[in-house]
Amino acid sequence: MRILALIPARGGSKRLPGKNIRMLGGKPLINWTIDVVRDSSEICDILVSTDDPAIAEHCRNAGVLVPWLRPEELATDTANSVDVALHALTWYQREHGNVDALLLLQPTSPFRRRESIRIGIELFRTSEQYPVIGVSPTHAHPMWSLRQEESWIVPYLDNHGFNMRSQDLPPAYVVNGSFYLISPKELLTTHAFIGLKNIPLMINAPQESLDIDTEFDFKLAEFIVETLKQDM
Repeated sequence: MRILALIPARGGSKRLPGKNIRMLGGKPLINWTIDVVRDSSEICDILVSTDDPAIAEHCRNAGVLVPWLRPEELATDTANSVDVALHALTWYQREHGNVDALLLLQPTSPFRRRESIRIGIELFRTSEQYPVIGVSPTHAHPMWSLRQEESWIVPYLDNHGFNMRSQDLPPAYVVNGSFYLISPKELLTTHAFIGLKNIPLMINAPQESLDIDTEFDFKLAEFIVETLKQDM
């Protein structure tokens, strides 16, 4: 199986400037993702899509493929991750041949494990190639969610669970952003990483599902790194 690992790493970030190459635990944040996927036998290439020359130079020096800088229209705050992925996938297959799947790995999820990647690839291999997405148990159950209706706050769902104990609520999960694996055909057809039928890659460890988006998230990641060192 040939899988292209794509790491999207836009330079601009209003909430956490420079986050992708900011040092975490002695190495740049993006290196956590590069290192964890580098030795996978199914990965034919690791491609970084970025608009930032500094990120591009850093990743080339790290030994991964950065063939171009991302076009301006794909480097805005509103740029769609699917369009970014299709841009990279189309170029790669034209230059290097077809792949069986695209693995999207956000650099803001530094604590994903090699074992999780291995399990996710195996799920894809044995499930008729439905999309595989990383999910975690949600801490805010949808049956206990609210929405605003004029000046009122009302249950988000008509069939809500406010009369139920937390332990009686059905299991609910949230996409954690750490793992998206999809076939090129599916991505081109649906223009989405999440379809009507998806295979869940269950991730229960809180640190593995961390998605760094704010300064608080980064401080939490630094705390996790120090905690992991102490536990070794």
